[in-house]
Amino acid sequence: MTQFTIPFDGKLFRLDVPDRNLAEVLSPKPGQCIKDLAAEIEQALSHPINQEPIENRVKPSDRVLLVSDDNTRSTPVDRMIPPLLCRLNGAGVPDERISCIMALGTHRYMTEAEMEAKVGPDVFRRIRVFNHEWRNPDTLIDLGASACGTPLQVNRAVAEANVVIGLGAIVPHHIPGFSGSSKIIQPGICGARTTAETHMLSCGGGGDSFLGLEKNPVRQDMDDMADKVGMKTIFNVVMDPNGGIAGIFYGEMRSAFLEGVKLARKIYGVAYHEVPDIVLANSCPCDLDFWQSHKAQYPAQRMIKQGGTIILCTPAPEGVSPVHTELLDFTAWSAARIRNAYRSGEIRNGVAAALAVAWALVREKASVITYSPGIPAGDKARLGHTHAASLDWAINEALRRQGSGARITVLTHAPDMLPIGPAPRSGQP
Repeated sequence: MTQFTIPFDGKLFRLDVPDRNLAEVLSPKPGQCIKDLAAEIEQALSHPINQEPIENRVKPSDRVLLVSDDNTRSTPVDRMIPPLLCRLNGAGVPDERISCIMALGTHRYMTEAEMEAKVGPDVFRRIRVFNHEWRNPDTLIDLGASACGTPLQVNRAVAEANVVIGLGAIVPHHIPGFSGSSKIIQPGICGARTTAETHMLSCGGGGDSFLGLEKNPVRQDMDDMADKVGMKTIFNVVMDPNGGIAGIFYGEMRSAFLEGVKLARKIYGVAYHEVPDIVLANSCPCDLDFWQSHKAQYPAQRMIKQGGTIILCTPAPEGVSPVHTELLDFTAWSAARIRNAYRSGEIRNGVAAALAVAWALVREKASVITYSPGIPAGDKARLGHTHAASLDWAINEALRRQGSGARITVLTHAPDMLPIGPAPRSGQP
């Protein structure tokens, strides 16, 4: 037996897999963490990528909107915002003309305490920090459509701002290829209809996702939306698997993003050497609910043989989704049926429908067994998954389905991983 550990619910979870079955245990590569983060931030702010420093581009009369990712991400905006405020203040922009919106997409609203923890107490006291209230139509403004034809409804705060700066992190992502950059606008601060259409666009390329493709129709559409709302600047980081900062990318939206992608691919791109029958996909660090941990499925989908079995391992203390509660009515349907039901108006929640299509495409390649203390067995069934009372049971059941000689690959941090391969083993041509 081979013993190894995966990070699960804040602890290390030990697993045993028979030697003959274990193909590989894959993890993101450790990044070279920045030792003096404050100094590196100042360096980045002083020398933006393909852009003039912010203090050369703002006027004291400008309204500045910082668009920050929410508490489902670990981006250290509490370290990033204060030096940015210092530069803005130095250019004559007072705190009362600066605000920060939490780019929730269609996640649940953050509490006051969560927002304060995200930006830091000092920032929370100095500037207005508020949620993107995507459920409230009064907060949205209609800007027509993107170049792709996607209806563009966005938080009116961005239309009222003269300067918009996006704060986030760049990691592989199944919808736009990589997170970061213009994703902070769409879906970050857009209406649900806009997000539904973009998510549906990501499911139109066949059975696989856009994971790891920085140039794709979704990214092009998001960039166009960011252009329309005037976001010219991003302040993004690339983090290592342990939560440290490996790189800072500040400057012009497209140029800074592409530089960040290079580092993200180095850290999160992992070569695999055989096509496995079974993939055990651990959801760390996206553990809050299935709406987040579903990202663990797409690297597994990319790697696994047709007809294989995916074991999804996630704590999910908030269940499937505390917001999109109706989605379990249709998540076990086929991808084609969900698409048709959305287009006909039978399903009204387009965001949930789009993700349900993506989940169905995973199941149409491989069966899914889910070990999750936070998701009831009945809800797993409604996802179209098999309930596992333990990980040992899940492994044994997967081996029963795939055969005693089946090969298992383990992804320890699946949501952030980009499988690349199969690649030859060392010493082989």
